[in-house]
Amino acid sequence: MKISICNELFKGWEIEKIFDYAARLGYDGVELAPFTIGETALDISAATRKSIRQAAEKAGIEIVGLHWLLVKPEGLYINHPDAGIRKKTQSYLKALIDLCGDLGGKVLVHGSPQQRNIKEGWEPAEAWKRAQETFQICAQAAQSRDVFYCLEALTTVDTNFINTIDEALRMVTEIDHPNFQTMLDCRSIHASAGAELPEVLRRALATGKLRHVHVNDPNGRGPGFGDLQFAPLLKVLHETDYPGYISVEVFDFAPDPRTIAGRSLGYLHGILESLGAKANPAKINRDC
Repeated sequence: MKISICNELFKGWEIEKIFDYAARLGYDGVELAPFTIGETALDISAATRKSIRQAAEKAGIEIVGLHWLLVKPEGLYINHPDAGIRKKTQSYLKALIDLCGDLGGKVLVHGSPQQRNIKEGWEPAEAWKRAQETFQICAQAAQSRDVFYCLEALTTVDTNFINTIDEALRMVTEIDHPNFQTMLDCRSIHASAGAELPEVLRRALATGKLRHVHVNDPNGRGPGFGDLQFAPLLKVLHETDYPGYISVEVFDFAPDPRTIAGRSLGYLHGILESLGAKANPAKINRDC
């Protein structure tokens, strides 16, 4: 497995500096939030996309994909009763899929809790069908760009629509498209699974429908910065020959990006080395 880090942590840093620093520290990839590189995906020119991709290649880092998809623009909603709003949202999601493909990414993580909440008066079954309509379109667009669109289950604090990995897998199964998958965010799934999180991860992997993993503590900080034990989770990933990325995503940016990035990576590498897993130690620069 490979390890990446989400770029919004490095607030105010130029994208080239993020790539260089992540690579020197020992990360294999960087996962991008579109709002950090442009007002919207539509504002990111072909030249800028090429420049970002070249900067990653120069640094020796992979662009893993995109997350935080619908922060901007406002007014988007995947399961809104208004067909016009859904069509606008679907069009924008296709633009994000194109952006991911242009940057060389392979995974889009669909969280975006506020753009999927079931509002008062909405029939949940109908909201589910409307979300299916949107995700069918995303799946087909993802296939055209050879990327994977991954549905993220979130906590009930974040949203009231798709809160467990089983619910996410139900949607993935019903869409039934190879380019529409799920992913597991440790913070989010711990809220519903608790101590059963490693077994939940194992069952999800066994379906063949889990493409990506976010590693973070329930406190919103990085792995090793809280009480969640990641050794059992990485053991499951190692034993099942998980081929994808584990990506450090944090919501609390204290104390600073360098400390978070360095300690998180060192913690994960230490566990992987104890498991006999390939942790790419040759890349580690502990002086960064």
